[in-house]
Amino acid sequence: MAFYQESITDIYPKHILMTVHKVDVLIIGGGLSGLSLAYFLQKSGINSTILEARERLGGRMLTQYEAGKAPLEMGATWLGNKHTALTTLLKELELEIFEQYLGEQAIYEPISTSPPQLVTLPVNEEPSYRIVGGSSQLIQTLHQQIKNTQEIHTATPVVAIKEKGDVLEVHTKEGMFTSSVVVSTVPPNLLAKSVTFEPSLPKDILTVMKTTHTWMGDSIKIALTYEEPFWRDHGHSGTIFSGVGPIPEMYDHSDVADQTFGLCGFLNGSYFSLEKEERLSLILGQLKKYFGSQAEDFLSYEERVWRNEPFTYTPYEAHVLPHQHNGHSLYRSPYYHGKLFLSGTETAHTFPGYMDGAVRSAQQVASVVQANYQHV
Repeated sequence: MAFYQESITDIYPKHILMTVHKVDVLIIGGGLSGLSLAYFLQKSGINSTILEARERLGGRMLTQYEAGKAPLEMGATWLGNKHTALTTLLKELELEIFEQYLGEQAIYEPISTSPPQLVTLPVNEEPSYRIVGGSSQLIQTLHQQIKNTQEIHTATPVVAIKEKGDVLEVHTKEGMFTSSVVVSTVPPNLLAKSVTFEPSLPKDILTVMKTTHTWMGDSIKIALTYEEPFWRDHGHSGTIFSGVGPIPEMYDHSDVADQTFGLCGFLNGSYFSLEKEERLSLILGQLKKYFGSQAEDFLSYEERVWRNEPFTYTPYEAHVLPHQHNGHSLYRSPYYHGKLFLSGTETAHTFPGYMDGAVRSAQQVASVVQANYQHV
């Protein structure tokens, strides 16, 4: 949600008749958690409506596709065997995963005063995996599963939530939605800063929300595609760990068939204010140090500066540590007399800040909603 400061009268000018939609379950946010929740509810015969601020679904899961080039992950990418909620969902949706290629050796650059080293990687007992075809395959498949029965509104930011008797009014610029069950999957800090609550939420939960780290919010994902995986020459794997930067880590990002090739990783988040061309220049400078001039022969460059995404990130009021308050116990309680639930990856009790956490939070809320419906 973007940070709107308009009053309700600004949202709905007096000469415009406000459209009111009455819905069973209202989900704010069409990312992995919101879509998973709609999917779980649908399996129980419960109708839901999703309000997504962006013009696309997926939230912080975003794969860039271009014909003939490797799919490039600009958001959530990796999962492990321990992420059982996610892997179970993938199997149910018949989506496959494949192991992230690390190779036997990696480039390691601990300090600026020493040259990069080629080090032998230990046996990886907990490998990371990627979704075949890209992480967005999960988003697209969930959408296909629910689109015929669940209502979805994109480009619809929520600006206010008001308790009115037995229902909550959820205000957007296009109209008002009313429901006795509202679930927000928006990052908590963003929700607290961008939505007006009437009456105000309790002070303790607002304090936690404003000091909860937003997963991916500080990240800059970067990726380049190449005609050939030249980094594999001379024992290189494309795996890079650097304490010098500006790239702290990078990996081979070729497709599952090993027919299209790329490198993908993170850029130090402090470079968010630079222009795209400036970031690319820094990236190429580091890669040329390792691989020589071949690094400049890329086919395409993609990046996503999540700090600059208004429907993902908004500045904190004070310094917040990575994963701070992720999974906080206050997120497991509903508000407004059981009508408002706070979901999303940051709220998950287990694996908060991961794709698995997003799915688990959806499962937890779905189980409560399903139980309540059974007693109606």
